[in-house]
Amino acid sequence: MSDLLTYAYAVLRAAEGVQEAAAPLRGVADAPVALVTDTGDDRLGLVVSHVPAQDFTEDALKQHLEDLEWLEAVARSHHGVIEALAERTTVLPLRLATVYLDDQRAREVLEAGRTVFAEHLARLSGQVEWGVKIYAEPSEVPAAPAVPAADLTPGRAYLRNRRQQQSVRDTVYQAAQKAAERVETAGRKHASDRVRHRVQQGFLAEAAGSAAGAGENVVNDAYLVPLNRCDDFLADVRHAADGLDGVRVEATGPWAPYSFAMPPGESGGTAEGTPP
Repeated sequence: MSDLLTYAYAVLRAAEGVQEAAAPLRGVADAPVALVTDTGDDRLGLVVSHVPAQDFTEDALKQHLEDLEWLEAVARSHHGVIEALAERTTVLPLRLATVYLDDQRAREVLEAGRTVFAEHLARLSGQVEWGVKIYAEPSEVPAAPAVPAADLTPGRAYLRNRRQQQSVRDTVYQAAQKAAERVETAGRKHASDRVRHRVQQGFLAEAAGSAAGAGENVVNDAYLVPLNRCDDFLADVRHAADGLDGVRVEATGPWAPYSFAMPPGESGGTAEGTPP
């Protein structure tokens, strides 16, 4: 095996100016970025760079994927390349750590998937991804007036407070469902597709919460929105929590369409060059 492997970021339309946009980019392992083109269709290109084989073999990846610092650095470089080129043309993002034995093997995969890649790029043309998260925040709802201690025994006071807390939680989660329905309505009006992701829990939920406030993530969706409908979509989404206490709606983007890239090859090859 060579000391270097070919790391693939995305399939794209080889539009005018893309080569020039790719030339100054640095990707994973600070390697220069280049395009591998389809010999049978010069409208298609695969964005690649070269990475140390010792870091991207199957065994090495299993170890690295438990190293959050390494993973974050690779993810930032991976997404940085994709986002830079998404400003110039339609891109079909590939999964993190998609690697092939060499450029020739990457070209073979590109050419084998030519028809499907072209179809997906056509579907995604002129559209971007927006993420929408909804959070339920019962702690943000004003507490009911406390019952004077003299009027209740300690046990009854405790039970009453617990019932009040549960009532607030139930009301907030019903309100969150209402906000979700409003977002879905906005999606039907303005978006061309939606993907439902698992809600964030554990470390990811804590990171998101510390950045934007407390609360439980109850909806984590992605919408594919035509560029000329983004303003209307965002306006509706940002009003989805109006009048709903304890509910926060967060829209992020625009992104390259990561959630909607599902052609053959999306999972990439392995370090041994196995076909996807």
